[in-house]
Amino acid sequence: MTYRQTLTVIACVITPVVACSSGPSAPDDSAYIEELATARSNKNTYLLEAPDSPVPPDKRDTLLPLPYYPIDPGYAVPAALSLSNERPVFDMPTSTGAIRKMQLVGVLEFSLLGKSQSLGAFVPEGTQRINRLFVPFADLTTGNSTYSAGRYLDIDTTTTGYYTIDFNQAYNPYCAYNETYECPFPPPPNRLNTSVLAGEQAPKG
Repeated sequence: MTYRQTLTVIACVITPVVACSSGPSAPDDSAYIEELATARSNKNTYLLEAPDSPVPPDKRDTLLPLPYYPIDPGYAVPAALSLSNERPVFDMPTSTGAIRKMQLVGVLEFSLLGKSQSLGAFVPEGTQRINRLFVPFADLTTGNSTYSAGRYLDIDTTTTGYYTIDFNQAYNPYCAYNETYECPFPPPPNRLNTSVLAGEQAPKG
């Protein structure tokens, strides 16, 4: 299922059947691919030139531009968020050895490559107004073609409970480029038993 088809499915879930029973087919993915490619280019420019870039100046020639898997709309999948009533607090170990306290907002349930999957969605402890979900994850590429400490997704909240998880936007934590940054590790339930061949790959060198 493509990214555009994903959005169509979500719209059909939350609108009357009549609205989705006919009409033109879903548009192609060219605009989506172009938008994401532009975002990747802009990120590389920021990491290369910005004064506050997390990539040390002496490592920019080695680490940049960032390596990515080819953009694949099939890795943008619909998901439903099952909310946690109590929002339990988890101690999430980090790359510096410190513990970061995170609250579980709920579990995103979805299908990827024909398999049912789930990922916990978190916010920092004490967050009152939730605008964005933090979804750290690992998969079978972790430590091989992708960063050994896992990757992250940031997903804007919705009012419907329906989401799109776009693994093409999976990115490395800053500690992948600079060990002074503190990066939480994905908890065991967020380790997928499949290979996610999308998003950012392991740093070069």
